[in-house]
Amino acid sequence: MNFVSQLKTHHYSPSRIHYDRPSPSCPHSVQHLLKFSTSRPKYSAKQSIRVRSEFDAKVNAFLHSDSDSRFVDRQKALEAAMGDINSSFGKGSVTRLGSAGGALVETFPSGILTLDLALGGGLPKGRIVEIYGPESSGKTTLALHAIAEVQKLGGNAMLVDAEHAFDPTYSKALGVDVENLIVCQPDNGEMALEIADRMCRSGAVDLICIDSVSALTPRAEIEGEIGMQQIGLQARLMSQALRKMSGNASKAGCTLIFLNQIRYKIGVYYGNPEVTSGGIALKFFASVRLEIRPIGKIKPKEMKKLD
Repeated sequence: MNFVSQLKTHHYSPSRIHYDRPSPSCPHSVQHLLKFSTSRPKYSAKQSIRVRSEFDAKVNAFLHSDSDSRFVDRQKALEAAMGDINSSFGKGSVTRLGSAGGALVETFPSGILTLDLALGGGLPKGRIVEIYGPESSGKTTLALHAIAEVQKLGGNAMLVDAEHAFDPTYSKALGVDVENLIVCQPDNGEMALEIADRMCRSGAVDLICIDSVSALTPRAEIEGEIGMQQIGLQARLMSQALRKMSGNASKAGCTLIFLNQIRYKIGVYYGNPEVTSGGIALKFFASVRLEIRPIGKIKPKEMKKLD
């Protein structure tokens, strides 16, 4: 039996031949020829990635070719499944991102040009935004600027004043149309979030600002005695409300801005002891989280220079 018939009989692949132990029946010249023809070139890391990507692209192009019957059958099954789901749950329940045109998220200005540039155009529509920081850092001022910008564009804005500290004079000085601003001063956290959710589902409000998460006191805590420990009430309230409001805001195109304060963990010696109130649900549902810190105070002499 010659060497060629031996390869055919045992189904040897040239790439699997071990050259350190040559076969006795294989001539040295043939071994050298096979080793030269099947030896792999040495690539660098970048070249290996490029060669592998080119190979994967060729394989994908072959598998996704229209001539492949398996690919055609899979596409037909996919279209049938999508049509069945859309007929059962409504049109647009399942769609391709390219045909839906939902890849781009619309934005509106926040009132601060540099912040809009950092956010890629401004605050996103139909999303949840959290603005947190220490006291007197400008959280409410930034929210009022955003409300003023929405009103300039002809939209409707709402302020849920859970802290009961709304100042119409200051808001008007920032450009807010106070007469057309929708204001709510709820009695408890459940009332505040329920009103905000109903206004969001109406589809007529473009921006709802909740000021603040720390002031969303649960009803059980208000009705209870002072000093009673109510563990996790506010966190459960926020988690339940955000599960509903996130989907409603996306469908209605209404932006929800939550203002939050910073608390400090007790007994933390390593790491950052700062934490935001209301649990961790807001961190998960928020598309944008803005941390605001004061860097200094403007003195009266500097105010005259700015004027």
